[in-house]
Amino acid sequence: MIPGELIVNALLFIISIVFLYKGSDILVEGTSKTALRLGVSSLIISLTIVAYGTSAPEFAASSLASYQSHSSLSLGNIIGSCLANLLLVLGISSFIRPISVNLGIIRRELPILTLATVLLLLFSLTRNLDKSAGVIFLIAFVLYIVFFIQAARKERIEVRSIKMNDGKLLKYIFFIIAGLVLVIVGAHFLVNSAVYFAELFGIPEFLIAISMVAVGTSLPELAVSATASIKGEADISLGNLLGSNVFNILLILGVCSLINPIFIDLKSLLSEIFLLAITLVLFPIFYTGRKISRPEGAFLILLYVIYIVVIFTK
Repeated sequence: MIPGELIVNALLFIISIVFLYKGSDILVEGTSKTALRLGVSSLIISLTIVAYGTSAPEFAASSLASYQSHSSLSLGNIIGSCLANLLLVLGISSFIRPISVNLGIIRRELPILTLATVLLLLFSLTRNLDKSAGVIFLIAFVLYIVFFIQAARKERIEVRSIKMNDGKLLKYIFFIIAGLVLVIVGAHFLVNSAVYFAELFGIPEFLIAISMVAVGTSLPELAVSATASIKGEADISLGNLLGSNVFNILLILGVCSLINPIFIDLKSLLSEIFLLAITLVLFPIFYTGRKISRPEGAFLILLYVIYIVVIFTK
């Protein structure tokens, strides 16, 4: 007979994923519509506002886990989400429809993500992300945002069909607030149920976080990038994923490190090295024909499956 507590926590886990998915969806719509009204290009929006919206589940889940002294769950969620974005989500999106790669992404966005990943790995070599690491991550994040504000001014587009009256503006402000509430509540359920399953089955929190929790919190990125891929919006699809990973590393881990120091064990360190390797592999993939083909998408998905199998068997 299945214990009632197990059923309750399984339902809470499912409900938390729904809350995170729907909350981030509402959050993205509210913020992106407002930004479009200001005449900001789709690539800039996807790299900043949409990336922020789809990273909201990771932010809520990881910061709450850190606050509750589950730092391994916090770190596992971020590393797992970054890997899921670059391998699973990008792989599925390009398998659905080959994604054209803007030269600006190769020259600007991918190098920025690489630098953020290198920064994480360098600090992780000390085996502890403390407050000093958190401060440096947040400073780097602020510089990242300032850089893209300047880029947005240069790439400003003409506002034509999108005009909002006060009523619509209030509607999208409500969307932002409602989305944040759903994401925070969902994160609370997700962390509690993940800790329960880790203790019940004797699985380290890091493994639960880097797999179940990470895929759950990456659903918004999957929804946005896959939909953008189907519609042929390559800039949004790629920008969302690269921007989300920068947000995950610099903003979320920066905040989590300030809340509670994060200990880096060997498995975490190896996962970060793998994350850097995947980020570097994207350079030749993006350069070849300036397109991510279906075979390359299948290759990325296969790498993700192999990684998950390895971490659970080693």
